[in-house]
Amino acid sequence: MQQTYLPWTEKYRPKNLDEIIGQKNIVDRLKSFVSSRNMPNLLFAGPAGIGKTTCALAMAQELYKDGYSQNFLELNASDERGIDVVRNTIKDFARTLPFGGVDFKIAFLDESDALTSDAQSALRRTMEKYTGTCRFILSCNYSSKIIDPIQSRCTVFRFRPFSSHDIQEMVSRISKQEKFNVTEDGLRAINYVCDGDMRRAQNILQSAFASSKEINEKVVFAVSSRAHPTEINKMIECALTGDFIGSRKRLDELLFNYGMSGEDVIKQIYKNIVDSEKIDVDKKIWLVDKIGEFNFRMVEGANERIQLEAMLAQFMKKQG
Repeated sequence: MQQTYLPWTEKYRPKNLDEIIGQKNIVDRLKSFVSSRNMPNLLFAGPAGIGKTTCALAMAQELYKDGYSQNFLELNASDERGIDVVRNTIKDFARTLPFGGVDFKIAFLDESDALTSDAQSALRRTMEKYTGTCRFILSCNYSSKIIDPIQSRCTVFRFRPFSSHDIQEMVSRISKQEKFNVTEDGLRAINYVCDGDMRRAQNILQSAFASSKEINEKVVFAVSSRAHPTEINKMIECALTGDFIGSRKRLDELLFNYGMSGEDVIKQIYKNIVDSEKIDVDKKIWLVDKIGEFNFRMVEGANERIQLEAMLAQFMKKQG
């Protein structure tokens, strides 16, 4: 039998709620739904890579066991975001009776904040009409983009980014299974780069493992196309001490040596300034305000290189 190779995000996806790392309060509440074999409509909200989809799949697998495929519908609303998918696919699934010993099916709509307003209005009516045969789990990054009538019909679960301890537990679990070593500085680098995103951490770990059987910070920063925090700090320090040419030179190194985009650079600058203990609070407030201004310009389509250099020039005004 030919071996199937999966990305680690799928290979190590938890198959039941007990295997899920972190999110303990949420997992405990989901377990109570499984044990009672009943649940309300749910709304999972939070940033990407923090276990929303995994929790929905794990709960459904525990609930339905062998009848999982007949009773669980997964749709990515960002791909099928129009009103037709609600009127046809979801409605046809919701109106049919469930299989097995559970009294309802589950329709899981991933990235549901991408649904159009008309589609959300149609979904509201479907949720209300077929509540006897189907429950809905809506997953989104921004709950504010979900209309109020849908939010009022759901129990809201707000997921938090994973802590460094959670990431360490995941790294330890995978490294034992795949038989490789992660150094302490490598683990710190993974935590820095993934910023609470477990999926990103797993992808970085798999990419690093393909390059080296011992994963240290040098390997992690190389495969993630991120600069070392000290290099970002040196660029910021040059700008804040009035050395524009020096800060511009370090910016060149980041853009060309690491192949970083302007958005990647500005995100790391923001993170390092907020975390810095050397910069006082008043100066941080002024710098973050400037970072927000130039980030907006870049998002609106302005030239990344010019905007980054203009931002460093602005930093020089706050020197001393």
